[in-house]
Amino acid sequence: MVQAEFLIAEDGAAAGFHITGHAGGEAGTDIVCAAVSSAAYLVANTVTGAMGLRPRELRAEDGDMLLRLAEGDRQKCRELLLGLRLHLEGLMRQYPDSVRVTGTGI
Repeated sequence: MVQAEFLIAEDGAAAGFHITGHAGGEAGTDIVCAAVSSAAYLVANTVTGAMGLRPRELRAEDGDMLLRLAEGDRQKCRELLLGLRLHLEGLMRQYPDSVRVTGTGI
């Protein structure tokens, strides 16, 4: 199962995300994993490349992606993280046995 946790700072601001796991399909052909990965990479690349921000922490490994925003960048990225959350929640409704979203206080 893919688990997506949205990180919320103590002040309630969106602070990033942590996505772990696999949807369970065959590697290279699993559309759920591909959809989640593509969306997560789009957000990470937008933050670092298009917006030129430097996250406090960014890690991308097989089955584990973490993006933790610097405190001063949280408001700038709020809508971007909200879009990712909405996308992943849609996947969770379509594939409830493959995707779980938590920390949705954005």
